Amino acid sequence: MPRCCAFCGVRCERDEGHVCSGCKRDLRYSDRCVEAAPPFEAVVAPLVYAFPVDAAIKALKFRRKLFYVPAFVELMNDATKHLPASADALLPVPLHWWRHVVRGFNQADELCKSLRKATGLPVTRAVKRVRATPSQTGLSAPQRKENLRGAFRLARKPRARHIVIVDDVITTGATARAVADVLLDAGVDAVSLLALARA
Repeated sequence: MPRCCAFCGVRCERDEGHVCSGCKRDLRYSDRCVEAAPPFEAVVAPLVYAFPVDAAIKALKFRRKLFYVPAFVELMNDATKHLPASADALLPVPLHWWRHVVRGFNQADELCKSLRKATGLPVTRAVKRVRATPSQTGLSAPQRKENLRGAFRLARKPRARHIVIVDDVITTGATARAVADVLLDAGVDAVSLLALARA
């Protein structure tokens, strides 16, 4: 079957992936694709959380439009070259089990499955979400931090030394920081963050 662009639906050419060259040109790329922001060794997010990326992320998360995953991973994979060479594992931001049941999948986990094939890095699930927090939408940065207090716990001792946390979008970074704190407390040497977009 011919492959169509995940964003505009136009048939992709043979040398194109899941995003046509026209949409790739039109997407809004982040001026801060890469930065160091403690506690992260590197923060990589190639796109701005704006149309059509914001609508596509919501369609994936809330309407189960899983056909966006290959397109997202294609865009994220181009940015993985900015990750430190010492990175040796990927960790999807975990969902609480109840939200996983309701949604039917974890979008960060779906991204990691394809990124594992693209990067060769193994996926670890060393952190679990133990508290079902209210939605972060509409909360300020301090409120988000408080909302996540005690939400994550170590599931198993990590074997990796530099773990890349994977999520779909970075808003304030509070969720990823809460996960990073658990990993660093467990003795991991370094943590980086990879997302598709930054709000």
